[in-house]
Amino acid sequence: MSKASQVVGFPASSEQIFKMADVGGKRLTKRRAVASGALYMNAAAFSAVKSKTLPKGDALAMAEVAGMMGAKKTAEILPLCHPLPLDYVGINFSLEAKNNSVTVYCHAAAEARTGVEMEALTGVQAALLCLWDLVKPVDPALKMGDTQLLVKEGGKSGLWTNPSGIPAWLEEQFKPAASWKNISCAVLVMSDRASSGVYDDTSGAILKKHLTSLGADVVAYQVIPDEPAEIEKALKSIVQQHAPRLVLASGGTGPGPRDVTPAVLSRLLDCPLEGLGEMLRHESAAFTNTAWLSRMGGGLMQGSLVIALPGSPKAVEECWQILESCLPKALMMIEKQGHKR
Repeated sequence: MSKASQVVGFPASSEQIFKMADVGGKRLTKRRAVASGALYMNAAAFSAVKSKTLPKGDALAMAEVAGMMGAKKTAEILPLCHPLPLDYVGINFSLEAKNNSVTVYCHAAAEARTGVEMEALTGVQAALLCLWDLVKPVDPALKMGDTQLLVKEGGKSGLWTNPSGIPAWLEEQFKPAASWKNISCAVLVMSDRASSGVYDDTSGAILKKHLTSLGADVVAYQVIPDEPAEIEKALKSIVQQHAPRLVLASGGTGPGPRDVTPAVLSRLLDCPLEGLGEMLRHESAAFTNTAWLSRMGGGLMQGSLVIALPGSPKAVEECWQILESCLPKALMMIEKQGHKR
């Protein structure tokens, strides 16, 4: 249950016919979406659109404005959509002479807790309706169709592209800045109970699964007790034997007497990165208001980036959402600074 839904409760007997999604427990992330749709007309109308000689004026210029306005008014049109402060709305057109069509593309972007695909789709529809209004004096038998979401990005689901395919120029724009492919990584879990067999480790398994699915090379995976000597020995062994570019350590970052990971790291790190812990705590506050209790953080150890994360599977999953998109570029920048692995 998110923070927002904890504020006001309703009687159990009350029936909700409609329900607006509660996004209060999500963190702000950069969201993007691109949608498209087409208007089909006869040859005379198409020629007038292209030459800007329609009775009402330049259809494409006016439709561009209408598309932007439509995207920004999405929450006023669709009852259950959240009002979003859009950072960007772009409307573009593609004219195809072989079938006398105008395809509208709407690109919407925002830093928000929910996606902007409905804003992109509404922008497309508003632009198409404006085109229809301007073209209908020349061709009353217009046809509108092919509206679809092409791509969306941001939040927990990451990047989604339409399985039917997207234009090459759009694919190029949504290409990741850096890839996880073949990045050498290690996972180290500090847990007294998991290391003694009381229960199976799940936190490290989550990290390993995510890394492997993205194409990273997991060169080491260990579960050890919360003992300073054991942690120091394991970290030194992993870094010296495998030289991973990234070490994700889970456990021992709380305020308890057995949470000793930060103390060990303070002795081993050649270059502490204070901003790492600050960023993780700030972003984690979207999930829990006690994120400030965590001593997450890390830095460089003989060229390897070591990051200490909490031990609970839920917290590890949340931290992974925060780190996934930025780590490949961070590792690339570290390598450029001369810390080559």
